[in-house]
Amino acid sequence: MALPRLVRLVAIVLVVCACAEPQVASGPSASGNPAVAIYLVAHERHTGLVIPRADIPAGLWPESRDFPGADYLEVGWGDRDYYQGRDQGLWGTLKAALWPTSSVLHVVGVRGPVARYFRASEVVELMLSRDGFARLVRYIHDAHERTGAAAVAALGPGLYGNSGFYPAWESFHLFRTCNVWTARALRTAGLPIHDSITRDGLMSQARAIGRVLNVP
Repeated sequence: MALPRLVRLVAIVLVVCACAEPQVASGPSASGNPAVAIYLVAHERHTGLVIPRADIPAGLWPESRDFPGADYLEVGWGDRDYYQGRDQGLWGTLKAALWPTSSVLHVVGVRGPVARYFRASEVVELMLSRDGFARLVRYIHDAHERTGAAAVAALGPGLYGNSGFYPAWESFHLFRTCNVWTARALRTAGLPIHDSITRDGLMSQARAIGRVLNVP
């Protein structure tokens, strides 16, 4: 494949994804385990998970305390340099896609109804059991690059609103993009979601099992 064609292919994948297994039973358990609503938000270049801050189990995700006035937290994951807008030229595009690179979490403090805050984006509501929600928060907790139980400091301000970037453990590459990370988070929570490198592929799965709140 000629280099220009390869570059175009990589650029398309990153614009769609760079933000940045078996199916299992979804939703609250039949035993009456209380349900928790979370939200999947479609942005131009990536997807974000929005969770109620008040329901975060004690001892998990200490960085959530950086947003004391937030009703919800939106979290996304992606290449550390590309997501923060540091290196989005040709070399940055190739590096992010073709080589495993460092990653970050982007966390936004959301106040008020999720559908109103993200009124310009598609929003899908998804229901989790309490156990599933705890697994989701554990997944996010474990994604942070920290030593011990202490919260890690933000690398800097985020892209919009009350937000910040936090260092993450996993490496970003062409087959582990922001949308793949989000899909695995939802699957960990118990939803029948498979990996998708594209935003549209992930949102399509969410629509099939959730409730669409916003259609931009």
